[in-house]
Amino acid sequence: MTQNKNKTPLITSNQAGINWNWDINTNTLMTDEHSVKKAFLAIDKPLYLAQSQTGEIGATHQLQESASEMSGDVVAFAQAINAKELGCNEFKRAHGVKYAYHGGAMANGIASVELVIALGQAGFLCSFGAAGLIPDVIEESIKRIQRALPNGPFAVNLIHAPSEEALESGAVERFLKLGVNTVEASAFLGLTEHIVYYRVAGLSQNADGSINIKNKVIAKISRTEVAEKFMSPAPQKILDKLLAAEKITALQAKLALQVPMADDITAEADSGGHTDNRPFLTLLPTIIQQRDQIQARYDYVVPLRVGAGGGVGTPESMLAAYNMGAAYVVLGSVNQACVEAGASEHTRKLLANVEMADVTMAPAADMFEMGVKLQVVKRGSMFAMRANKLYELYSNYPSIEAIPAVEREKIEKQIFRQNLDQVWETTMIFFHARDPEMLARVKQDPKRKMALIFRWYLGLSSRWSNIGEKGREMDYQIWAGPSLGAFNSWVKNTYLADYEQRKAVDVALHLLTGAAYLQRINQLKYQGISIHNDLLSYHPSAPF
Repeated sequence: MTQNKNKTPLITSNQAGINWNWDINTNTLMTDEHSVKKAFLAIDKPLYLAQSQTGEIGATHQLQESASEMSGDVVAFAQAINAKELGCNEFKRAHGVKYAYHGGAMANGIASVELVIALGQAGFLCSFGAAGLIPDVIEESIKRIQRALPNGPFAVNLIHAPSEEALESGAVERFLKLGVNTVEASAFLGLTEHIVYYRVAGLSQNADGSINIKNKVIAKISRTEVAEKFMSPAPQKILDKLLAAEKITALQAKLALQVPMADDITAEADSGGHTDNRPFLTLLPTIIQQRDQIQARYDYVVPLRVGAGGGVGTPESMLAAYNMGAAYVVLGSVNQACVEAGASEHTRKLLANVEMADVTMAPAADMFEMGVKLQVVKRGSMFAMRANKLYELYSNYPSIEAIPAVEREKIEKQIFRQNLDQVWETTMIFFHARDPEMLARVKQDPKRKMALIFRWYLGLSSRWSNIGEKGREMDYQIWAGPSLGAFNSWVKNTYLADYEQRKAVDVALHLLTGAAYLQRINQLKYQGISIHNDLLSYHPSAPF
């Protein structure tokens, strides 16, 4: 056994483990607490545990070539492991990255140009948060990313916009124009003409007859019925429509029936923003099983990969995802608290103190009329309560004019801080430039007008959070899931507790290294080794 300063054994063996036929020189054994911890942390070296001459179990990285009088028997072994080895090699190859890790999209540019570039330059894939931005802003942001990452890796988010179809179609047109080769499709309720167009327009046939897929799709889903659509080939009905519009060729339509709509499926569990609050432990294996069934049906040359997002915020949860079969992991809420994120300092400081219970559900601006909700921070903000109040009024009254005067006065004073007629004037100007068809539909539906007025608040509240709008702090809409609270708990009493020290690459490397460290701890446990709590977990001690 090896003891720490409190005389409690750091390492013990129950003698029921594997007996390795290896010898070590007991003089190389490290038995003091500091050295043993250092040996455990050196995950890039093989770790051998053996009994020293004094009866303690020590650690070493070296075997002895031949037996001698100083030889000791190895009682446990953990192989060398590197953070780059976690996850699916095919995912890394397909996206040209070093790590099976994806920085997920956070709308309105929270997953900023700076975040995408920082992670991309270090060998990580990250999606630019294009959702909610107008096409011109998206185009300029993509050009900045392409200048910094001319060979990638990067992705751009394409969010489903059922109430603003022009935004979805406009985004796809820019992606194709600029040569964006990877999109992260999120919040889709089903396939649209626009996502199918993006996918199929990138198909071609190689000289050997194989299919070249230029436009890769990572589909973020939380429901099996949506997953099936992205796991299947493009629908013939949509292909026919695109053919008729001469957007795709006959060959591309034919090739589309031989490949799935996505290359990667992210099983999105209890995440920030749009979420169905699915439990991580049930969603991931269900989607993996569904993938296997669909692969058996279509026999794709390149099988779909399934990753895990939502609920991943510690080395333990990250390792759990990999061990459950996730090809890659996705982090969003944690990255939002990093210095490169497009969030204000006030918001990042607030995020660094969020606990697991400090999140709740509130109406989504982009799917307000459908009753769709998203997960936001409730600590330090009244947004959720106020947004839910607006949806209650929307559900109970047919128009703005039908809202009782007392209720209208209350929301004008407490939420909008101006007369609703003024809000409507501003809203008309906004949609005239963004999507004029939206205003045309209002004329036939007064309830639509109410929805657009209420969406003024829901839409601006996230922007206020991003730019740090003074005086509106209690209205900040901040997307986050409980994984952020778990992350904050993990880094408590470390340098990463300081929000100003959180850099996305450093955070990612600590999480991945921690997962690899825990993988080796598990290897030792399987061999009958008991390990003291001081060695069981990994915590960041210094920047990479």
